[in-house]
Amino acid sequence: MTAVREVSPLRQPMQPILLCAYEVDAELVFDALDMSKRKAFGVTDEDLVCPNWEREMLDGTIPASQKLADRLIAAGYVGMRMSSFAQGTGPEDQNLVLWRWGDRLPSRVLLIDDERRLAST
Repeated sequence: MTAVREVSPLRQPMQPILLCAYEVDAELVFDALDMSKRKAFGVTDEDLVCPNWEREMLDGTIPASQKLADRLIAAGYVGMRMSSFAQGTGPEDQNLVLWRWGDRLPSRVLLIDDERRLAST
């Protein structure tokens, strides 16, 4: 349900979505769920929540979440595991945010479509 909450804000009509499963084998992934790692890297709640990121980007400023991503990328991370901040989510709802990925290690992401339901290009 986390994916649905992420793409369909509360109090708005549900839009068509396609949910897919992926096999992910990626490293280094920063674990923002680990408070000791967050503290060691100086990650704040404001860095993660960043409720006004879209407005800030439209205004030409760099949101706190993007500044954090830039710091993590510079430190060699390909992504981050974090809580979802979409409305209606709880502590069990998590996201994996990847900045770099492809079909090979060290950050491999492969679509799972064993039944070939999706058209290939």
